[in-house]
Amino acid sequence: MDYGINLATAADSWKVVRRAEELGFTRAWFYDTQLLNADVFVAMGAAAVTTSRIRLGTGVLIPSNRIAPVAASALMSLNALAPGRIDFGISTGFTARRTMGVGPVRLADMRRYIEQVQRLIAGETVEWEFEGAARKMRFLSLDIGVVNNRDLIPLHISAQGPRARTLTAELGAHWINGVGYMEAAKASIAAMQAAWRSAGIEPATRVATAFCGGCVLAEGEPFDSPRARAQAGPHATIVLHNLVELEQFGNLVAAFRRHSRLWWSNTARSTSAMSRPMRATWRITVGT
Repeated sequence: MDYGINLATAADSWKVVRRAEELGFTRAWFYDTQLLNADVFVAMGAAAVTTSRIRLGTGVLIPSNRIAPVAASALMSLNALAPGRIDFGISTGFTARRTMGVGPVRLADMRRYIEQVQRLIAGETVEWEFEGAARKMRFLSLDIGVVNNRDLIPLHISAQGPRARTLTAELGAHWINGVGYMEAAKASIAAMQAAWRSAGIEPATRVATAFCGGCVLAEGEPFDSPRARAQAGPHATIVLHNLVELEQFGNLVAAFRRHSRLWWSNTARSTSAMSRPMRATWRITVGT
């Protein structure tokens, strides 16, 4: 099991990521919610040049926020700054698009977008629909080192429903899920593992990432400091998702409320029990 952080992206997020790397965290994920956070690739670029080991991922990229060649170029540019440390996380964009008054991207459109981005990174010629016409495109400077497409950029898909999990398995992708508390995360991981097995994929060969609220603490900062409590749970996001997921997942807000006291209690025990100087109000679990 690895430890990662999921950032409400700020322009100076690199400071938190550098601190997380010092404390032994292995992954950092950056939000792509443009009306709530700073630009994801600006923040990741700063983190890329100020860290040396921690993996950096879009957590998650929203297809409608940028066309496929722009996304591919950005990912490969980051891969040049942090070779082999970049992850391509993507979703249909419920929260980011809801802030603009529109619904999520269709799964079929996201699949097409993923394939275009991956093929462009692979150096292939891609046909796409743009401004009312079918066009062909490919990168023209991969052989001179402007960007890095040599080191692998793994794909991670945020998939909460059964159709999205099926798509994740069909594409052989890793998996991301943000559910707010660990009991639901365990059930979601089991469902994703079943989808991988149905597609002939051994779950141990894939990464399953469960997001829970948390905060990387400053040196000497108590786990229940005002700042930590303010960041301890993505309440607004949980409520937003709860509005459209009642039928499939039940009332996440009520469940989160029931577990909140246990959540803080477990946090205190896990924090005080750590022998190494790693502190977090909650762990974002990354594992198989």
